[in-house]
Amino acid sequence: MVGSESPNGSSPQPARKYGITKPISLAGPTEADRHRNMELEKFLIDSGLYESEEEASRRKEVLDRIDEIVKGWVKQLTHQRGYTDQMVEDANAVILTFGSYRLGVHGPGSDIDALCVGPSYVNRDEDFFMVLHNILAEMEEVTELQPVPDAHVPVMKFKFLGISIDLLYASISLLVVPEDLDISPGSVLYNVDEPTVRSLNGCRVADQILKLVPNVEHFRMTLRCLKFWAKIRGVYSNVTGFLGGVNWALLVARVCQLYPNAIPSMLVSRFFRVYTQWRWPNPVMLCPIEENELGFPVWHPRKNPRDRLHHMPIITPSYPCMNSSYNVSASTLRVMVEQFHHGHSICEEIELSKGQWSALFEPYLFFEAYRNYLQVDIIAADSDDLLAWKGWVESRLRQLTLKIERDTNGMLQCHPFPNEYVDTSKPCSHCAFFMGLQRKEGVRGQEGQQFDIRATVDEFRQEINMYMFWKPGMDIFVSHVRRKQLPAFVFPDGYKRSRLSRHVSRQAEKTCEDAVGCWPGSTERPLKRKSDPGMVDVRPDKPDKRVSISTGLLESVSRTGGLSRVSFGEGVGLECVATGDVDSKSKIRLFDGQLGSEQGIVQNHIENDETGIGDPVNLTEQTFVSKNLPEVINEAMLTEAVEKT
Repeated sequence: MVGSESPNGSSPQPARKYGITKPISLAGPTEADRHRNMELEKFLIDSGLYESEEEASRRKEVLDRIDEIVKGWVKQLTHQRGYTDQMVEDANAVILTFGSYRLGVHGPGSDIDALCVGPSYVNRDEDFFMVLHNILAEMEEVTELQPVPDAHVPVMKFKFLGISIDLLYASISLLVVPEDLDISPGSVLYNVDEPTVRSLNGCRVADQILKLVPNVEHFRMTLRCLKFWAKIRGVYSNVTGFLGGVNWALLVARVCQLYPNAIPSMLVSRFFRVYTQWRWPNPVMLCPIEENELGFPVWHPRKNPRDRLHHMPIITPSYPCMNSSYNVSASTLRVMVEQFHHGHSICEEIELSKGQWSALFEPYLFFEAYRNYLQVDIIAADSDDLLAWKGWVESRLRQLTLKIERDTNGMLQCHPFPNEYVDTSKPCSHCAFFMGLQRKEGVRGQEGQQFDIRATVDEFRQEINMYMFWKPGMDIFVSHVRRKQLPAFVFPDGYKRSRLSRHVSRQAEKTCEDAVGCWPGSTERPLKRKSDPGMVDVRPDKPDKRVSISTGLLESVSRTGGLSRVSFGEGVGLECVATGDVDSKSKIRLFDGQLGSEQGIVQNHIENDETGIGDPVNLTEQTFVSKNLPEVINEAMLTEAVEKT
């Protein structure tokens, strides 16, 4: 048995086991590790990741004020519904926090994720999203109030005294909610619906994470660091198909379990070392998956075929255990794995004293990385309408990525970028999102073939226009732009840098060109248009032909169509599969192909044929945890592989 020395050095004591497998290493820090840790902490402080005492105090005041408001709201409803005076006096609601605030890793300007827990007779649809909404709307302290009742986890977004709040609601099976309510026991989930379970689980998961890591302070600093890295590198956004706060927290917590005595500088390096070798879609789990007599569905690819389609399962530790990263697609997984490899190479340099922490946090030059982009412009009559309209469109952008993957059989890869951009020169309220496009590596089309995704975009646009709160002036435009056609407002200085000032190596540029499949010299060809006005063959770029927004309307596209074919150079391309031509079997084949393509990422590190998803029947006993649920790859093999690196 692995042991650790007792505090007095007398005899070894059994080491506490964190997680579902033994640690990879029990090694503690060296002097060099401690020095790097001090440098990392200084870098994070200098980067402004810690809030001031004044801001921390203001956040507490805001939470106390919201707590007063919801208590008054519940008492008002209790009185209106004819309950006794004693019931009105006892009526209560409590505010609990979750997310980064509850985990202790929030920074200046961060929003607060909060949950209002109310009694059984106060419902979500009418009482929360209508009555409480109207109360908040009349308050001067409240701005940018945006209800999102149809979200996977229904939420009311607003700013209170300038602090962003995401407020959820859960009605539990109690007539009176105690002030010291403990929601960690499973009994709190009796007689509630699934949206309520998802709302409650935000707090329950955060509490479980803090209980399952060996050292909370080390976990917090590591998570703060990696969240900052993910935002800088453009892979922090659950809604876009990357990972959100809870996903990153779970990934970091698992690394903390595997290296229980490591300090943050070590944990950051081990994070990239582990996840460059992880064989997705094997799940990341902090504890065995628990089943319960309540009967809520849990993540179980043996029983639930849909769970087998998840690309990057990261399982929550509280019942009912769910995959928190179901939004990840084949394309976004590819982007994240590339970023893990980039981070790993930088950390190797740092550990060899050949690099500084600042190198790890260099921004990802998204607009230098691709030759082809989709530009999604969102406009509305005023800023309030834009806020609601943008929230709806952004929540559906992931579907555009999935549809493009589907209709091109995975041959056209999308990289959605989470950042939004605003053209302040336009009179209408406007913002834009961008997606990088490239052909799947190693694939070359037949001469003259192209990707035609107009039908795909039309389908996406039709779904977007089903927004139930649509108002005149709300519109969306999708256009294909080449790199040189990118509008100036996406660049920090308001203009495009010259090629000499780009911080992209010639080798990286060559790799990008090879991946996209552009033919040498094609950048000098003029932009041509075919005779059919509805079908634009966008050839390599010419600055004076760039796509831009006119007053409330795009020059190149309209609401009813007109997206160009996406061409990657003279005579290079593939025709897409028309919308509706991809049946369910085709989707499965696409997923199986994705698994095969990911195999090359880890084949030099882990020799393990059981994925745990694609063919669960063939799983070995070692890859199971409680109740025959699939765990990660055989972590004994992972341990051996990581220790050798």
